[in-house]
Amino acid sequence: MKSVAIIGTAGIPAAYGGFETLAENLTKKLSNKLNFTVFCSSKIYDTKIKNHNNSKLRYIRLNPNGIQSILYDAISIFKSIDKDVLLILGVSGCMTLPLIKILKRRPKIITNIDGLEWKREKWGKYAKIFLKISERFACKYSDTIIADNKKIQNYVLQEYNKKATLIEYGGDHASSVSPELTNYEKPYAFSVCRIEPENNIDIMLKAFSKTNHKLMVVGNWENSKYGRELLLKYKSKKNISLLSPIYDEKRLNALRSNCSIYLHGHSAGGTNPSLVEAMWLGLPVLAFDISYNRYTTNNQALYFKNHQDLEKLLQGTSKTSFDKIARAMKATAKKRYRWDLIADKYLSIFED
Repeated sequence: MKSVAIIGTAGIPAAYGGFETLAENLTKKLSNKLNFTVFCSSKIYDTKIKNHNNSKLRYIRLNPNGIQSILYDAISIFKSIDKDVLLILGVSGCMTLPLIKILKRRPKIITNIDGLEWKREKWGKYAKIFLKISERFACKYSDTIIADNKKIQNYVLQEYNKKATLIEYGGDHASSVSPELTNYEKPYAFSVCRIEPENNIDIMLKAFSKTNHKLMVVGNWENSKYGRELLLKYKSKKNISLLSPIYDEKRLNALRSNCSIYLHGHSAGGTNPSLVEAMWLGLPVLAFDISYNRYTTNNQALYFKNHQDLEKLLQGTSKTSFDKIARAMKATAKKRYRWDLIADKYLSIFED
């Protein structure tokens, strides 16, 4: 069997994150056909098991996020040069790829470039320059580029004259949970995300503050000035609940699966895993109006560009319409966002 190293995640068992969930499900579905090694951060996992999903785990003593992610990914890449295939998730370590390409015996390099990371507002000028260069190196030196959204696929073709393979995410690991775990009275709208300007939390909060509709948002409010200011401004609103990050998957799924509306404010990136999961749960979706989100939802959700749009949708959309949207989201998810389908697409690339 071919040997495959998965690089660029915090690790497995998956605790959080789209790439971690991808690694979890690829190893679960394909470990009978491929020999996987997954690189994990010892900063994340207190208990360091050696195997999971019949796959080998190797630990790097660095943080997988932030500035340390560059070295974390680079070390993982150099420790994997004896493998047949490198699956690199994200572009942080891709400045090393020219060195890998000159080796006499080199692995096949497959890179999922994620969204357009260099465009995110949270990065400063020099970080954006570095990420853009890393993206360029990923597209130039990888044997295969994976795009998780049609718009990303088009971007790679236009920007680098290279054809990317479109593979999205699965959502069928998300499960409905009994409402008894929520301790919240229905109906309520729900969103879970990093509290960053590009996720348009301010638009959501402003819109709901002008209505009687209940809103619950789960996120890392204390991690930025933006988040702290929003928390201070809206925490006293009776119809708005601002919750700290929830790492108990069962409790998070209980809150999410029992909401009456799922709000998705992301304006950067490609196919967002949390949106795919919400669609699989059959939730009516209100999404920020950007091409990525329209493609992911098959243009069948409702969309807003500002707080006025969102307020009008909340006040003017009937339950019958929301129910119709929920059914459309579920149908699209069943057709496009199944892990068996996603795993088969990755397998065809690994074995090519």
